[in-house]
Amino acid sequence: MIKAIVTDIEGTTSSLSFVKDILFPYARAQLAEYVHAHIQDEAIQLIQADSSKEVGQDLSIEQLIIQLIQWIDEDKKVTPLKSLQGLIWEAGYQKGDFKGHVYQDAVDNLQLWKSKGLSLYIYSSGSVYAQKLLFGHTEYGDLNPLFSGYFDTHIGGKREPSSYAKITEEIGLPAEQLLFLSDIKEELDAAKAVGMQTIWLTREGVTDLDAEHQQVLSFDAIKI
Repeated sequence: MIKAIVTDIEGTTSSLSFVKDILFPYARAQLAEYVHAHIQDEAIQLIQADSSKEVGQDLSIEQLIIQLIQWIDEDKKVTPLKSLQGLIWEAGYQKGDFKGHVYQDAVDNLQLWKSKGLSLYIYSSGSVYAQKLLFGHTEYGDLNPLFSGYFDTHIGGKREPSSYAKITEEIGLPAEQLLFLSDIKEELDAAKAVGMQTIWLTREGVTDLDAEHQQVLSFDAIKI
């Protein structure tokens, strides 16, 4: 019996195009100006220290900016970059430059599952901060009250079974009582390896009845 649901964001609750075509380019365009404007902030200093540790050398501010932009262009899932993107996106949300995209079927079913007493969690490569920003600024209002917790790459990579073992431990339920939703097979494989139940969102295509994980086109097809 499912008692909690852990869901991915990109391609699952939200469109890939929102993240790739709006959020990522916005952060890249604003990055240098934001870092210079907040150079004395503790958050930026921590990002500088973490980035220096990541590359194995002390980075000046200009070197930091170059490195962060390189990581964006290479689509690297690097924690200090994710942290900075979250800060830049917060400014964008507050200015009304965009709203967080969430599919209508995801909103409807997340609300339904919550009303049935299921606990809901997010696990995304984007920082917890960025996750809360997205769900806090949607066209449906603030959706954060739906969620009991959030996980990002601080707990581990999304294709590593150990990450899902840690999530299971933190939630405090047997793995078989957790359902993981994602659009990425390797993530689902990792969750299944520790005993979680899995469902594969294939919003952009068609379902394959012979796939290793149950496939659905939208949240409306998930029966719990």
